[in-house]
Amino acid sequence: MEHISAILANCWWMILLSALIAYLLGSINTAVLVTGIVTKGKKDIRQMGSGNAGFTNVLRSVGKVPAIITIVCDALKCIIAVLIGGFIFSFASVAFQGESPVFINELINCGKYVAGIFCILGHSYPVYFHFKGGKGVVTAAALMLTEDWRVFIAIIVTFLIIFLCSKIISLASVLCAILYAPYTFAMTFIFDFIIYKDYSLTYVIFSTAAALLIGVFVLVKHKENIKRLLKGEEKKITAKK
Repeated sequence: MEHISAILANCWWMILLSALIAYLLGSINTAVLVTGIVTKGKKDIRQMGSGNAGFTNVLRSVGKVPAIITIVCDALKCIIAVLIGGFIFSFASVAFQGESPVFINELINCGKYVAGIFCILGHSYPVYFHFKGGKGVVTAAALMLTEDWRVFIAIIVTFLIIFLCSKIISLASVLCAILYAPYTFAMTFIFDFIIYKDYSLTYVIFSTAAALLIGVFVLVKHKENIKRLLKGEEKKITAKK
């Protein structure tokens, strides 16, 4: 409890600054912007296809090239936000000069998670676009990549297997959201805590809880997709040429 109180007392400004910057970056919704540019301002991706301001709807409703631009930019904004969050939390080394490098590194990683979560929130509820955005799958994947490449690879392999077998992106996204927390726990607990002893059990719990929070958020955003999947009505992926 003393450690937590000390972290909150010394890092509150880091938490707020990381969250604010990440949210504002996340609010830059590429799907809306790219669709507006391609259609010369005549169409809004949120009024096309599924109504979702994300990669899949852009692919179906606008085309392959706009979809590629969307997925790259959505990933980049989260990577940038996470790196900024890590940089801001690196100042914790000044506030906790007597602490071990492991503790400081854990704080920096926690800062990355804070930034990543708020970037996902910004993507889904963008302040610049009346709080109507995407479902956060690509931004969540970008967070995985910057936070733990092992989890990212496990998720990507799982996603590809499910998608190649079903041709349904939402099914792959939903199952990966469910598996995100278990994968995170397995990697951090087995490798980082038991084998290499790079992180504490507290960090293992925190990272797993953060992954669980993100996974649940993605599932909630996919609630309509889940209903269609259960009814066998979810469409397979097709791209507009």
